[in-house]
Amino acid sequence: MLSTYVFDAYGTLFDVHAAIGRHRGAAGADADNLSQLWRTKQLEYTWTLTLAGHYFDFWTLTERALDYALERFPSVDRSLRATLLDAYRKLDAYSDARETLAGLKARGARLAILSNGSPGMLASAIAAAGLETLFDAVLSVDAVQVYKPRSEVYALVTNNFGVKPREVGFVSSNRWDIMGATNFGFRTFWINRSELPEEYESFPPEQRLAGLADLLTQN
Repeated sequence: MLSTYVFDAYGTLFDVHAAIGRHRGAAGADADNLSQLWRTKQLEYTWTLTLAGHYFDFWTLTERALDYALERFPSVDRSLRATLLDAYRKLDAYSDARETLAGLKARGARLAILSNGSPGMLASAIAAAGLETLFDAVLSVDAVQVYKPRSEVYALVTNNFGVKPREVGFVSSNRWDIMGATNFGFRTFWINRSELPEEYESFPPEQRLAGLADLLTQN
């Protein structure tokens, strides 16, 4: 068994669409469309700004992405903005997150989060989900001020724990994140809940899993 497991946060441990899910009735018919665009733009801004050599923290990009989505879908009441942002700070954890983390911890593994999220965002989400006692480290790109999939981000893990990349199991639902982690040298586990098609074939995950709980049976 690996000694260290590192988890992406948003989309892997925490459901990024839970904010809209709590307020779907108020958001109306375009609720799901708004949520998808909000997430798409949030990630797009991390990539484009990093390529251009600029950095704004993830909370700022989350706000800007929501503003864009609200402009694109004017049927959604703009007065929901503050409510949706507050909900994003307290996203629901996936149903198998706690059991999986606790199971790995019971086996003696060290656990960490490595996320694009800013420290305040991550602290709020972890506390809301009641997962505070399960992590040995919560690592944010804020420390290096570039976003995934840059190698400097993944190096936060090896520097923090004093381990080699192949000693780390990296878990993410984002295939592009798995690509970056594989390129860095981590042993990678792609959580493919939606059965998405394969991509980045030159950087394959070590295992493809349907959910987080599969980590307990595969390792």
